[in-house]
Formats: sequence, C-alpha cells, structure tokens
Amino acid sequence: MKKEFVVIGLGRFGGSIVNELIELDASVMAIDKSQERVDEFAQIATQAVAADTTDESSLRSLGIRNFEHVVVAIGENIQASILTTLILKELGVQMITVKAQNDYHEKVLRKIGADHVIHPERDMGRRIANRMVSNDILDYLELSDEYSIVEIRANEKLSGATLIDLDIRAKYGVNIVAIKREDHILVSPQAIEEIRLNDVLIVIGSDVDIHRFEKKVLH
Repeated sequence: MKKEFVVIGLGRFGGSIVNELIELDASVMAIDKSQERVDEFAQIATQAVAADTTDESSLRSLGIRNFEHVVVAIGENIQASILTTLILKELGVQMITVKAQNDYHEKVLRKIGADHVIHPERDMGRRIANRMVSNDILDYLELSDEYSIVEIRANEKLSGATLIDLDIRAKYGVNIVAIKREDHILVSPQAIEEIRLNDVLIVIGSDVDIHRFEKKVLH
C-alpha cells in the first residue's frame, strides 16, 4: 500500500514536497487555490485539485480525513494557513504538518493542534550557518529547539581512536549513532570500532553539547 498524503499550497516549498513524495513512490493529492498552479502539477501529483481550503465543505468533499498525513504549505496568507489547519483538525485528520512564517504563527498553530510545525527558511539558515562556521560539519539538522543531529568529518585527532577510547557520551553528552565510511554505513557502531580519517560521524545531542564536542575535539 502506498502512503497517502495531501499537500495544500503549491508554491516553491509545497511544490518541492509534492515532487519528493512522488519520487518516493507515495500517493499525493496536491491542492491550491490557483488553477494555474494546479495545472502545473496535474501531470506530477497523483491528483491535483483547485480548492479553497478555508471552506470546510470543500475539504469534506475531497475526503480529506481519509488521508493519513496533510501538509499545509500555504505561503504568505497566515490567516488561510491557520484556518485550514483548524478545519483539518476538526475533521479528524491524523497527522498535520504546517509551514510557519514566524514564531507567532507557530504559537497559534501549536495552540490549535498542528502535529508538526516547520520553519524551512529559518532551519535552512541554521544549517548553512553551521556548515559555514566549521569545515568539519558537513550537515546539520535541527530536531527541536535544543537538539540536533549533525554529520561531522573525522579529522587527524579522531583518526585511530576507538569509540571507547574517546568516551564521547560521558565526556560531552553526545552520541555517535552511525558512521559513514566510503560506500557503507555502520549503524550503532561497537565501542571497539576504530575511527578512520575522513569517516563521517552521525552525532546526536543537545546543541550546547555538540558545540562543546566540536570545539574540544575537532579544533
């Protein structure tokens, strides 16, 4: 069974989600108020519909509650985003992910029951900033306001040491959950695993601990 999603709002962000979900072999209903945007996705999405999602009857007629996950990617119209989310919640949609424009928008979305709230521009800014600041950080993904997962390239300081030698969890409060090595990934590596130069360490922890680990060990 294909997973079934709805994406509401077919701007740059919503459109990219539709494309990626289709690439991942999911079933996607794409919705936008603009018929022109809907026409763009008619040959891409499983189904593309022009509808006003602030109208409860429109959403009901589309059988929206039958989809397991709805993404509200409405762009500049915060009022439409909030009202759409509220209607989806009242209709009993299982999982609702919403794009927030700012912190105030996020607070309101969480108050009315959005399951996940994302700030794509802010989050991308943080990823880019972290990569710019350190040559060793290859990628950065925020898990919450305080916790992240990062990809860190092993340098000469780490090369040749085992995980038990480094005792990273006890010293820095972070965990190495996987190691990318050439063309394969070691998931939950053993304590005796020896780190090699240019291994990519997948590290998870609080932002404070990750920065402390990077400062002490990588510089």
